[in-house]
Amino acid sequence: MMIISVSLYHNSHHTLTENFMGGRPGAQKKKADTTKYYNLLNVSKDATQDEIKKSFRKIAIKEHPDKGGDAEKFKEITVAYEVLSDPQKRKLYDEVGEEGMQGGGQPQGFGDIFDMFGMGSRGGGGGGP
Repeated sequence: MMIISVSLYHNSHHTLTENFMGGRPGAQKKKADTTKYYNLLNVSKDATQDEIKKSFRKIAIKEHPDKGGDAEKFKEITVAYEVLSDPQKRKLYDEVGEEGMQGGGQPQGFGDIFDMFGMGSRGGGGGGP
């Protein structure tokens, strides 16, 4: 749960974006971990699509639950492969990491700003005539 407070009469030099997005003025932003999926698939960040596919298949055979592997590990490598095998998702992952991907690349909680102010998800108040 995120609590957001916005002060329109804020006297200091802090930006509205910092206050709205929950950032503390002067605080450093935490750098996103963009290596987890690469590590799960045992590939480098500059791996080709073929290298990613080969590595995934090798690990998937070993970790498949029907073959006595770990079901959780299998799910993790499957998610990693789904992201890294898609050029657009891979680019986004390289920019914002796993946490950023969960919000579709938007900061968490930002997508529902209109809901927060009682205006519905599209900003329109009520229905039509």
